[in-house]
Amino acid sequence: MKFIALFAESFRLMVGLPSYAAYRRHMADTHPDVVPMDEIAFFRDRQQARYGGGGGRCC
Repeated sequence: MKFIALFAESFRLMVGLPSYAAYRRHMADTHPDVVPMDEIAFFRDRQQARYGGGGGRCC
């Protein structure tokens, strides 16, 4: 079962889907005094970082 979970996580990373659980672990370990984003805000932040950089061109 662990293999399937690792494979799924690897696939998500390959297609650019960040891990909210990994983000929460990182925040708890390294920034315990900062309130982490909720899952929706995290997803929007990662989408903006990936696609919304500004100055990009479609065509």
